[in-house]
Amino acid sequence: MPHARATRLSRRSLLAAGGALGIGAALTACGETSAKNEEKDAGKSGPWSFKDDRGKTVKSPATPKNIVAFTGVAAALHDFGVEVKGVFGPTRTADGKADVQAGDLDIDKVKIIGNVYDEFNVEEYVALDPDLLVTAMWEKDKLWYVPEASTAKILKVAPSVALWAAETTVPKAIQRHADLAESLGADVRAKKVTDAKARFEKAAARLRRAAKANPKVKVMIGSASPDLFYVSLAKMSADTLYFQELGVNFVEPKVDAAGFFESLSWENVDKYPADIIMMDNRTGILQPDDLKNKPTWTRLPAVKAGQVVPRTTEPIYSYDKCAPILEDLAEAIEKAKKVA
Repeated sequence: MPHARATRLSRRSLLAAGGALGIGAALTACGETSAKNEEKDAGKSGPWSFKDDRGKTVKSPATPKNIVAFTGVAAALHDFGVEVKGVFGPTRTADGKADVQAGDLDIDKVKIIGNVYDEFNVEEYVALDPDLLVTAMWEKDKLWYVPEASTAKILKVAPSVALWAAETTVPKAIQRHADLAESLGADVRAKKVTDAKARFEKAAARLRRAAKANPKVKVMIGSASPDLFYVSLAKMSADTLYFQELGVNFVEPKVDAAGFFESLSWENVDKYPADIIMMDNRTGILQPDDLKNKPTWTRLPAVKAGQVVPRTTEPIYSYDKCAPILEDLAEAIEKAKKVA
């Protein structure tokens, strides 16, 4: 699982308890409104169902229209032609711009009901009269960015769909997002989508060639906080597992009990030799420019050689957004010097 924020982390952060005021009355009102809408819309589009990655078959009398989704999932659905009404998760940065996880979403046209981890305004969610909640899943049955303290209340409002972000690979994750989009009415064979898929497949072939031509180039997956440097295990995330399947040679850290990453003090950041460092690019995580005052960082061979590249730790699972990720890594490996 990617690190929720730059703190001393476990596999999944423990979430604070709490709930929205007046939620009971709001839920009742929402239930009444949803029932009326289902009766009104059922005859238009017929019954809808989708089997999600929890193995649950989600059903509705009509195809959901009012969709609320985790930002990255919403961005993927957008690329396949499905728009959402509301989002939760990193969407708008402090300067008002779209977060990297928002992709091509028009963030001024969606209701943001939570912008950071453990923030989910239940009353605003209810007010959207949602037909469907969609999010990612990094652990079985754990809904990403849905606070555990209010999950029960949230799941009473509308059906939910969870799609794997771990225990899968990029092509499989993209296909599952495409499957969901198609079930919601998208034309996943539109030229925009097929062109993006062709680019993705070409990029994957390029990365495979680059890795084969440079088998000794070692890549480390890193994420930085003020006190610790996290080295992730490639096989635990859909993106890096796929890169590994394409032949990329990754550092293999001695991970903690959760199995995702090893935490290193900055004094020990040179524990693993690496020729390329892929650094977590998410908002709220320290970036390479923020680490210039850490001597142990600046002395790393990959840093001195300028071979530090961004890692899109939580990819937007569409062909359009994943193709550039493959292209960029292929280029980095093609150009890399053996420095460690």
